[in-house]
Amino acid sequence: MHSLCRTFFTAAAAGLVTSLAQAVCTDDAKPARVDAVRVESPPAIDGRLDDAVWASAATITELTQVRPGSCDMPSEPTEIRLAYDKDALYIGARIVDSRGPEAISAHIMRQGSRLPEDDRLAVLLDPTGSGRGAYRFEVNLNSVRNDMIYQNGDIQGNWDTIWEARSVLTDEGWSAEIAIPFKSIPNDPNVEAWGLNISRAIRGRGEENVWVQRNRSWGPSIVGKLGGIRDVDQGVGLDIVPTLGLRQLRFFGNGSGEKQEANPSLDAYYRITPALSASLTLNTDFSGTDADTRQVNLTRFSLFFPEKRDFFLKDADLFDFGRIGQNGRPFFSRKIGLSPAGTPIDINYGGKVSGRLGRWRVGLMTVRQDRAGTLDPSTLSVARISADVFAESSLGMIATSGDPFSNNASSLIGADFLYLNSRFPGNRTLESEAWVQKSSTNGTTGDQSAFGVGARLVDNAGFEFGGEYSRLGENFLPAMGFVSRPGTQDMEVFLGYNQLTRRFGLQRAYYGVEFDQTRTNSNALESQELTIIPLEVETRGRDLLQLNYTREREVLAAPFAIYTNPATRVSVVIPAGDYSFETFGINFNGGQQRRLQTNLILRRGSFYDGKKTSATMEATWRPSKYFSTRLGYSFNDIDLDAGSFTTRILSAGLNFNFSSRLSWTNLLQYDNVSETAGLQSQLYFIPKAGQELVVSINHSSQDQDRDGNFRSIAAEYGARMSYTLRF
Repeated sequence: MHSLCRTFFTAAAAGLVTSLAQAVCTDDAKPARVDAVRVESPPAIDGRLDDAVWASAATITELTQVRPGSCDMPSEPTEIRLAYDKDALYIGARIVDSRGPEAISAHIMRQGSRLPEDDRLAVLLDPTGSGRGAYRFEVNLNSVRNDMIYQNGDIQGNWDTIWEARSVLTDEGWSAEIAIPFKSIPNDPNVEAWGLNISRAIRGRGEENVWVQRNRSWGPSIVGKLGGIRDVDQGVGLDIVPTLGLRQLRFFGNGSGEKQEANPSLDAYYRITPALSASLTLNTDFSGTDADTRQVNLTRFSLFFPEKRDFFLKDADLFDFGRIGQNGRPFFSRKIGLSPAGTPIDINYGGKVSGRLGRWRVGLMTVRQDRAGTLDPSTLSVARISADVFAESSLGMIATSGDPFSNNASSLIGADFLYLNSRFPGNRTLESEAWVQKSSTNGTTGDQSAFGVGARLVDNAGFEFGGEYSRLGENFLPAMGFVSRPGTQDMEVFLGYNQLTRRFGLQRAYYGVEFDQTRTNSNALESQELTIIPLEVETRGRDLLQLNYTREREVLAAPFAIYTNPATRVSVVIPAGDYSFETFGINFNGGQQRRLQTNLILRRGSFYDGKKTSATMEATWRPSKYFSTRLGYSFNDIDLDAGSFTTRILSAGLNFNFSSRLSWTNLLQYDNVSETAGLQSQLYFIPKAGQELVVSINHSSQDQDRDGNFRSIAAEYGARMSYTLRF
């Protein structure tokens, strides 16, 4: 790392950021187009392009670089073939790599994993041709399938459907075959042409090549046209997924006991129209869900944990509202089926209608949550409808009803306008939003409204800037949403500059400044943060180094207990007052394609009335595609007038991949605030898409008397089997 740092700083001092010429590789007057060829017999999906159908298939070879160059010719050729029959779209890829098989990055073996470190082929499909949403299918040399969905132009990894892919090594590189059933993606037979894009990543060179790009970007609004698809069979449009979950729970210590459960559940999906589906879930089983990443809270506000449950992730993009990140979200599915303490609550049934009706995007969901302690059974509902307007924009509304955390009656209604123009003058992208919401909670008066506006001008090779403003009423309580700071108004602005370079082994440099200020609605300052990034550089090998400086101001209207000693139960309390402090930091992220990949975040500076040193370190070692291990450690060493303390989080992962169908993952996490250690061990067997067996063990132990000896407090042993029946 020392030699790499010297390269970074030497290059910076020498004026490394010589800009590269930028081109626009799209021609809106005559967009790229290919017409898929209909075949009578499907190819065998074995990764080898030796079937007769490929000889007559449509061909794409005109990929260009998105990075490191802009519209430059690729370092290696790629040939894409497209064909279809009544059942599926078939994509074949001949991927030349003159470096030899050892140079191809292919570490990932577990199905469904994202592929940031692997050479991969990606296919983007927009069956509606709207340019507002799309599905993305990726495959690597190990035949690992990864599918994703775009939400308001941003890619989201938590989406899953049924499709096939196989890859093999060849004398000239590797090849892949993909089959995407028409039953797996909503598509309207009245659409003249689908949106299509193709991407190939060569990780060792930091290179990505695509078929259609604009301003070094590609996404749902930046695609070519796929025509020729006619008279396809989407079947009856019915998928039935029976699942059997077996679970044994054991509790230790006071209240020790044992409990066995057999949880049969059923999910059904029916395509009402080619682009609109209805789904039903009965006795939903969430066993086998990945554990949350452990966090330590050193703020006055609630932490945010992302959704990981399959039922809520499916079509999650349809429920997004206003491009709101966290604070002020009207709908946050994580609150359903979980108590405020995070323990599961049974869901008796749930129903959903989602998809498109012409220019309309529809998301309707109702869930029946069971009784839990003092919480009565409740029906929780959300409705989200938006209409396509202009070339790439939308106008919509949202409504929710119910409160998963209380017996109060609660509802919300909101409206939003999202504007997108990827063809803004100067080869930039302009995006903006405006939204308004109003909650209504039984027994609550006062200001229950919220609104926000924002705009950003994005340029991947030049100046970019933007800002946002939002205001949340004192009693704005979206019972099915997420609010960490009610009764506040928040303003954010940023200015940045991206420069491209090919000197000193680098490909990009960035400089930026960000300012965020939060005030109460009576205009009293609550928080303020200025962040300066004097230098951020990225190498051709995808290593990234960033220097940063942060100046913060926190105004505490009341004392704040930042930490409680788990042994003595004595709290460290920061008195009310006006505090200003600053932090200097450095971030390093190693290229994810490396066999030994490291990440490091260091921070040091003042903190309230004292000092803080913090670090996060992570190392991942992948000696082969069959085995990987990861170690992570983070700490905060804090010295305040009221007391000193240190928080620590330790995590360790050990993963075995026996094949692309069978894998075993293990994750151990510990933090010294709760003095709790948790182990999750999961065995995944996925013989083919739509079939899954997960065997899991979750065990937690705690050093309750802080004597260094951990004792078991709970254990869960489970198995979940599911099988998709498609009609």
